[in-house]
Amino acid sequence: MTGADEVLGRLRAYREHDAPTHGGRVLSYVYDHGRPEVDELAAQAMRMLQPVNGLDPTTFPSVALMEADLVTFGRRMLRGPGATGSVTSGGTESCLLAVKAARDLWRAGGGQGRPRIVMSTSAHAAFHKAADYLGLGTTVLPVDPASGRAPASGYVEALGDDVALVVVSAPSYPHGVLDPVAEVAGAAADRGIPSHVDACVGGWVLPWWPVAGGCPVPPWDFSVRGVSSISADLHKYGYAPKGASLLLFADAELDRARYFALTDWLGYPVVNPTVLGTRSATSLAAAWAVVQSLGDEGYAALTGRVVRATSAVVAAVEGVDGLRVVGDRVGPLVAVATDATVPAERRVDPLLWTAAVAERGFVLQGQPSVVQSDGSVVPHTAHLTITPVTEGLVEQLAAALEGGAAAVRGAVLPGPEALSENGMPDPVALADAARSGGDLDLTSVLSLIEALPRDQSARLLTAFLQRFTAPRDV
Repeated sequence: MTGADEVLGRLRAYREHDAPTHGGRVLSYVYDHGRPEVDELAAQAMRMLQPVNGLDPTTFPSVALMEADLVTFGRRMLRGPGATGSVTSGGTESCLLAVKAARDLWRAGGGQGRPRIVMSTSAHAAFHKAADYLGLGTTVLPVDPASGRAPASGYVEALGDDVALVVVSAPSYPHGVLDPVAEVAGAAADRGIPSHVDACVGGWVLPWWPVAGGCPVPPWDFSVRGVSSISADLHKYGYAPKGASLLLFADAELDRARYFALTDWLGYPVVNPTVLGTRSATSLAAAWAVVQSLGDEGYAALTGRVVRATSAVVAAVEGVDGLRVVGDRVGPLVAVATDATVPAERRVDPLLWTAAVAERGFVLQGQPSVVQSDGSVVPHTAHLTITPVTEGLVEQLAAALEGGAAAVRGAVLPGPEALSENGMPDPVALADAARSGGDLDLTSVLSLIEALPRDQSARLLTAFLQRFTAPRDV
């Protein structure tokens, strides 16, 4: 037996390797509301539900009661008074279940062969994952590199009898752009095709965006004709701990199609509303407690801070020579690209910029460029997720953004020719170096992704992560 103090000491030592989850220095992955009492409330709720198994709400009715409360709140927030659904482990599970429900309903309606999902290049990778897991094809529409949005006409032209689901984003993660939800969902509804709105990021912030002082938001929720399901992550701008997401369906028949039920075996009857069977109730309890505590007033106040911080950060970026904000963005996500309209010596490469800004205490997220199906190129960018605590750091962040840009202005990334000269990197060596040194040159990794065929870079990164997470004696 190892004593509790020693165990927790080792855990604290492990945590020292992590990026900070609070304080606003990491502008991706974490959503810091800046209210320690909310974190403590969530922790207490998790402790209360620690032994509960969410597999069977008839044995543990608290699971059903908490889910019902969250669905009720979500109905009102997303303007779907008759919507039904569930709490999942995160956005990926919500997206996978939305695809599963649409596929099964398509089959039940007589669909033959392999169904398709229609989405744009900016749709989240979770939908590609769902298609891969569930055996669907994909039609991926190119986005306009300037606006970050695929035209509604592209979705309409792609519709056919083999389309099981259309996916639009509110907003898209890469650029924070709201897709043409009303036009697409309406056209799909005319063909009897369900439309899923991926509001994993925006679902818990866009409802309060205009009233909190932000710009008007075009219609995107259940009030739009044809919107059949929405995913909205509680662990993003719902400010709950990881992992919890709300998945709602406008139609009860579509909702039932996400279930898996089996009575033809020797054990207990299995009725699973989510991918998981046995599932912890701790994240559900934490999400329930946070939503009950914050309510509309709390979310509106936090959104107000995000609105003000986002405006200030956008203004700061627009004031940096050599950079530009990408797309017709709506909400708290900001993508930054090189301003190609200025002379080369004044341009700032966003991947080099992220590295320089990291040296100044703020972690941005690099996003590689993509060559789309029509041959157009969406350039690589830096991504910033703005949270309530960003408001108190705007001056420091702006100084880091400007200072980082000054440090790399005029510099260029190595081109594909450098890869051919140096040869294919060894993913095992990269992983071992990252583990021993504690640092990973993400700029080089993203440059590598751009230079290699995407299937090749995906295999390389898989091998890298497999090695990076392997036991230390391997």
